[in-house]
Amino acid sequence: MRRISIGLICTLLLLTSCTPNFNEKDEVLQNDEESKGQPSIVPSYSLSDENYRMILPYRTSEARGVIVNQLANRLDIDEMEEGLRRHSKEFFDPEKYYFEEGQYLTDDTVYTWLGRNLTDEQLEAQVQAEIKRLQNAQMTVNEERIRDQFTRGLNPPIEDEDSKDEQEDNPRYLSHILEQNFLRKKEDNTVELVGVSIGLALKSVYRYQTEVGGPYYYKEISESKMLKQGQEIAQTVLERLREMEGLENVPIMIALYREEAQGSSTPGNFVAKTLVSEGNRTIGDWNNINEDYVLYPSDEADKKYYDDAQIVKSFGDDIAQFFPNYVGVIGEGFYVNDELQRMTLEVPIEFYGKGEILGFAQYAYSLVKEMFPDYYDLEVKISSSHQTEAVIYREAGQNDPTVHIFH
Repeated sequence: MRRISIGLICTLLLLTSCTPNFNEKDEVLQNDEESKGQPSIVPSYSLSDENYRMILPYRTSEARGVIVNQLANRLDIDEMEEGLRRHSKEFFDPEKYYFEEGQYLTDDTVYTWLGRNLTDEQLEAQVQAEIKRLQNAQMTVNEERIRDQFTRGLNPPIEDEDSKDEQEDNPRYLSHILEQNFLRKKEDNTVELVGVSIGLALKSVYRYQTEVGGPYYYKEISESKMLKQGQEIAQTVLERLREMEGLENVPIMIALYREEAQGSSTPGNFVAKTLVSEGNRTIGDWNNINEDYVLYPSDEADKKYYDDAQIVKSFGDDIAQFFPNYVGVIGEGFYVNDELQRMTLEVPIEFYGKGEILGFAQYAYSLVKEMFPDYYDLEVKISSSHQTEAVIYREAGQNDPTVHIFH
């Protein structure tokens, strides 16, 4: 077996090489915060050429936290945010533009849009009740504005929330709306908005109740039905965005995200995207996205990606021959157009000394070198019941993995 050198100095050098350097070379930009005595700073370096630089002080989204309340699966939350930024790179180059969380959609707006629309009867009752309230308070009544206020929900209307049949026929398709902004530096050292990305999270399984405290029911939503509804919702969202000050003319990328079922071990994925050019108020063609997250081991992995699943199985079998405390490998593969892009494996095992950890890491390293092709990113986490003990990782195209032992 090849001798393995694991050095803390190498790790520090690696971290130093990819860490942003906030020094005198950092760009100082002026924006709306300048009047408050707080200019913006853009670090001179990003973590990699594929990452967006971000303006400091970091401004959080106007709808911060809504996604946590709307998506039931933590994996969906992470993938929707990271995936939307990944797909934005096709239209908004990280080498030219800066990233900022969405500043136009507030939490009130998002929650309102995520609600159900009203039936004609429900709308009329709501409008008349609001008119009466305003008249009693001797306030100005604008019926058109009132009607618009009560027709902002993007999910289908329903007459009776307690009806199982109606819930099945009119599920809530839309779970969340995520906004991301992209900025460009101007010649006068200010920044301007040059693009917006909108992610629409759509359900694959609708969970509902017909009475408070009652049992939950589940309705599966086909991808074709979800796409149809998502595209209609996207058109309405675009029209509303164009009515907002500052968004009348910027390019807007809209992507549709299909959630996984609650409790899934893998996240969902984006299924379609489109770019709407400057000032356009109509969505044209959609581009299909073929992405997939797969769990190892699983029947899906064996069926769809047999060769990769067998490599993972063989990796686990080889470990089991020499380490009696080994309990199994679990992992995840990320595929684009049926080609593996990234594999992450976790090897849980009980250790009784640092020597055992080192020996295990060395053996796992040799298996990684011998068994796993180098055309995709690979990360192997070795963990005990207490913590992550070691990580072996290799970027696509590299011959030798890197090993880090945690002390």
